[in-house]
Amino acid sequence: MSRGVVLVVLGLLAVAGSESPPKKTFTMCVPEIHEKDCVKMMEESTTKGIPISCVTGRDRFECIDKVGRNEADIVAVDPEDMYLAAKSKLAEEAGYSVVEQVRTKEEPDEPYRYEAVAVIHKDLEINDVHELHGLKSCHTGVGRNVGYKIPITKLTQMHVLGNIHDPEYSARENELKALSTLFSKGCLVGKWSPDPTINARLKETYSNMCALCERPEVCDYPDKFSGYEGALRCLSQNGGDVAWTKVIYVKRFFGLPVGRAVKTTATVDPSGYRYFCPDGTKVPIDATTKPCTWAARPWQGYMTNGKVKDVNAIQEELTELGEVGEKEHANWWKNILLLDDKTLAVKTAPVSPIEHLTNAKYLDVIERNSGAVERTGRWCVWGDKSPKKCEALAKAAYSRDARPQIECVKRNSRVECLEAMRDDAADFTLIEGSSVKQAVEDFSVKPIVSESFGTGQTKYNEKPAVAVVKKNSPINSLADLKGKKSCHRYWKEDYAGWIAPVGALLNAKLINSDEELSDFFSASCVPGAPSTSKLCEQCAGSAGSNDDQVIAATKCQPNRAEDFSGKGALKCLALNKGDVAFVPLTDVYKLRNATDSYGLTLDDLKLICPNGGTASVSEGETCNLGLEPPQVIVGSGEKSANALEELTHGIISATTLYNKKPDLLQLFGAWGGEKNILFQDDTIELVSVDSSLNVRYNDWSKMPK
Repeated sequence: MSRGVVLVVLGLLAVAGSESPPKKTFTMCVPEIHEKDCVKMMEESTTKGIPISCVTGRDRFECIDKVGRNEADIVAVDPEDMYLAAKSKLAEEAGYSVVEQVRTKEEPDEPYRYEAVAVIHKDLEINDVHELHGLKSCHTGVGRNVGYKIPITKLTQMHVLGNIHDPEYSARENELKALSTLFSKGCLVGKWSPDPTINARLKETYSNMCALCERPEVCDYPDKFSGYEGALRCLSQNGGDVAWTKVIYVKRFFGLPVGRAVKTTATVDPSGYRYFCPDGTKVPIDATTKPCTWAARPWQGYMTNGKVKDVNAIQEELTELGEVGEKEHANWWKNILLLDDKTLAVKTAPVSPIEHLTNAKYLDVIERNSGAVERTGRWCVWGDKSPKKCEALAKAAYSRDARPQIECVKRNSRVECLEAMRDDAADFTLIEGSSVKQAVEDFSVKPIVSESFGTGQTKYNEKPAVAVVKKNSPINSLADLKGKKSCHRYWKEDYAGWIAPVGALLNAKLINSDEELSDFFSASCVPGAPSTSKLCEQCAGSAGSNDDQVIAATKCQPNRAEDFSGKGALKCLALNKGDVAFVPLTDVYKLRNATDSYGLTLDDLKLICPNGGTASVSEGETCNLGLEPPQVIVGSGEKSANALEELTHGIISATTLYNKKPDLLQLFGAWGGEKNILFQDDTIELVSVDSSLNVRYNDWSKMPK
């Protein structure tokens, strides 16, 4: 029985046991990382007579599909998620509808989360949007909605901005170049590219867009002339002619009433300023005149499918859930319902996601396209699961402003993908580090992006494979491991958990083949090995279930159902189920996170060195069983430097958000229960690479593939 089904059953049983009159039980889909929150939500809500059940999805992207297929009734969504639903293949059949919105307590009656405006000095002689040329412009920050995406979108449609489709430049550089040409000076802080080298070059090239900032040479946060109020300070204090910001911050800045909030004290007299409208007119900034807006960002909300007929019932339950969660300040209130102290769930007339976005004039902001219109980043992938993950990333990243748009190209193997790149049928592909040298020699590729694993990796993003024992252990060499119990990440294909320790024991002539490993150790946990073998004897299964059948079914499974799989090998060591754990050094450093520590600290451990003796964890780069290279994204060496830079920027932009918010898209880690789909599961981010990595390709090529 799947975990999602278990949650539904638990919810239904709880409702059945309630003495209150039965209500319809609606099912909410939640990202699997919030599974525990969902169980708590069901427990707390049921005692209040609010029946709610959950199914888990891999992430919000999958939850949208589950609601579309009527496997769940509702999912909490951002406007970008609404866009994904509207553009889904399921959209017509699903009949998606936003039935309730997450609004602020300050402005619960406003139709939009915020509205974008342009503010100018009253006496500025301008009567047409084309007269913005040559003015000094103040922005909230690069990549942000009201200060960047909305003005670029709308000014492009009005033919005010110059060409933003020059194929010589990346999508981001086209936008920056156009702004730099339109305005004489500006303040546009932030990371102009997630890649530090590209970021520095862009800021040097278009430095006039940093000239009005508090620190032009840095042009990044914190800066008193950035953000919603900062843009207005830039306008009023630092020589700006036009500021792009939100209506609510204009009202606060000028001391005007905001919704139900107490009126603030003005620091600047609003009579000296005007809203500048898209049609070239000007509107007074006061308590009675309606601002003219350029676009708005819709509220977050809760989305159902067309099979939900009793909309009023589901609205009532969602509102009640929000009230219960707020009283408890529950994690599920924040993580699942997307609420906090400043927001509440508000009943609204049901509206289709596409209509919700169009009404706010936000659809074209999401679909904004810069750079060569026809150009996409064609990613060549192979295998059964990788294409599906690539397609999910392509759609999700596009909805959240990553450009160029990713297009997934499917082939049957790594070699076929390299051939597709050679034949200009693909732009980039992801290959094992051990294959980079041959790919460079045979296909003239250029490495551009690498996986990165965090603390414990080498400067070349390699993961040292280490043998970890407790500091008080009498084990001081590989030979001392004979007859002891061992904990491994996974079986066979896992480098740190199997390949490296087998290789080290072979080199030390302690075993003659990997088949002898089960006899070398008295017992082991090697998830993925034959379940009846000694290699699975020490495994725990899903011990937290307290169900013998579940434990038996999950024991030694090569996925998170087995407590000791992956970095759980350290838990196996911590609980004395093993005397040694074979893991990457990066896993050891994760013990500094309290939730992953299993009661261990780095000081509790030591490493077994292959040449004898032990070392502290901090010496893992020299005391290890081997260095596992990262996977590397390679582009065609025939492409120009600009084209490769655009791919680098686009790839990193497309993935940066999801390493911080896996609930939106589970980019790294298990994908639908499968390991290492596209990326290694323990990847935490993607980073650009330079020529310094060249010295490692030859060593990597000697690694077992």
